[in-house]
Amino acid sequence: MNIRKVLEVGLLCGVATTALAYKGDQYAKEATLTIEQARAEAIKAYPGTILEEELEHKLGGSGLRFSFDIRAAHMTHEVDIDAKTGKVLRNERENNNED
Repeated sequence: MNIRKVLEVGLLCGVATTALAYKGDQYAKEATLTIEQARAEAIKAYPGTILEEELEHKLGGSGLRFSFDIRAAHMTHEVDIDAKTGKVLRNERENNNED
């Protein structure tokens, strides 16, 4: 069972789950925002449950972004937050893993 299914099953059963270590934490010293601050901004942009999170170098914005897969109402959105400014760079529905 993959981690996404484990999280979904845990949520359906009312089991509290804690966030796993995010991918790309080796870049954290380059970021102005903490992962907690970026999570808060992402949840403001698309309220739901964070399934995956990553800090990555990618074109656009400052070049360093937190990327979150957030699930709500049977839809998953990818929300990207600039790791240096806190600006929402992307908030789009993901089509590749919809139920």
